[in-house]
Amino acid sequence: MKIISKDEVKHVAKLAEITFEDKELEKITLQLDKILSHVAKISIVDTSGAQSTSYTLDIKNIFRHDEVKDSLSRDDALKNAPEEAQDGFLVPRID
Repeated sequence: MKIISKDEVKHVAKLAEITFEDKELEKITLQLDKILSHVAKISIVDTSGAQSTSYTLDIKNIFRHDEVKDSLSRDDALKNAPEEAQDGFLVPRID
């Protein structure tokens, strides 16, 4: 039984603004069908007794203490800048 049809793949490709030639579309449809079939098999497994996790390893945050340190002077910070304006870096405008 097919899980995904060629028309559904065409529709998703259109939404993603991707174009496929007929040969590619056939190959992608077969590949996606295999992937979705495998996912369907996995979803049958009873996980009701399994504990929810977001990580497979026990993770804890390690924070360092904040320490006040001297920072660069304005002149040192700007000495390698290609251009500067109004006491800061001059960067190209992004439209």
